[in-house]
Amino acid sequence: MDRTQIFETERPRLRRVAARVLGDEAEAEDVVQDTWLRLHRTGGSDEGGDDIANLPGWLTTVTTRLCLDRLRARSTAADPVPEVEARDTVPDPAEGMARAEAVGGALQVVLDRLGPAERVALVLHDSFGVDFSTVATVLGSSPAAARKHASRARAKIGRPQPEQDVVGRPADWEVVDAFMAAAKEGDFAQLLQLLAPGVAVRADRAAAVVGTPERIDGRDEVAAFFDGSAHAALPVFLGGRPGAAWFDRGRAMVLFDFVVADGQVQDITFRAEPAVLEELVRRTGGTARA
Repeated sequence: MDRTQIFETERPRLRRVAARVLGDEAEAEDVVQDTWLRLHRTGGSDEGGDDIANLPGWLTTVTTRLCLDRLRARSTAADPVPEVEARDTVPDPAEGMARAEAVGGALQVVLDRLGPAERVALVLHDSFGVDFSTVATVLGSSPAAARKHASRARAKIGRPQPEQDVVGRPADWEVVDAFMAAAKEGDFAQLLQLLAPGVAVRADRAAAVVGTPERIDGRDEVAAFFDGSAHAALPVFLGGRPGAAWFDRGRAMVLFDFVVADGQVQDITFRAEPAVLEELVRRTGGTARA
């Protein structure tokens, strides 16, 4: 797949990320187009983008930095927007979360009161589940500074709550908990019902090292893997998004990071990066535990 094909595949996701950060669909489209122009300027060849190790991650990094520049320009309207270059490819902040819902419309209005760095840190971490080391790379700061930006933003507007129920459809946490219950009880038929036809399971490097499968594709295969398993998993939140995690002696070892849409599990990513596990919060149903 060449650069143009990869970009067109990623375009809808990039637009969602930009729209959530900026709160403006038209401006988000401009940012995504600007990202394409910067990609085009990285080299004349259109053969696969071999000079960029992780092209989706590169695209997300550039898009988010462009959004950050625009937010800064809003607060200093007379200042020009600086050029953005993605010198290093970072883990894709939206990978595995393309269908994740970000903050709601009411919160989007409140976000306008935040500084640019606070707004980016809050949206990326609390809405898309991005770890602070990656947020720090986007902001050009340290992970501790990125964490502080998000903390200040929460203090101003309050931490986003888990998704509310949609009329006639279970909340995401209910789908996750029903899936995990079916896994523990060995209810294969229920697992199949809760999984989307194109569901995939994948793992980050840290999770693969501790023995999780790197990839499983298809509803039948995923259901078979979870059937009768996950007895040590407990319900958690990652940035307000419901999931489950395998615990050993009270310590989280692997996160089961769910993407839920239309009442079905669309994607599960096993994540064992220490920075991610540190952000987990135990929950009971849709409520975080103290």
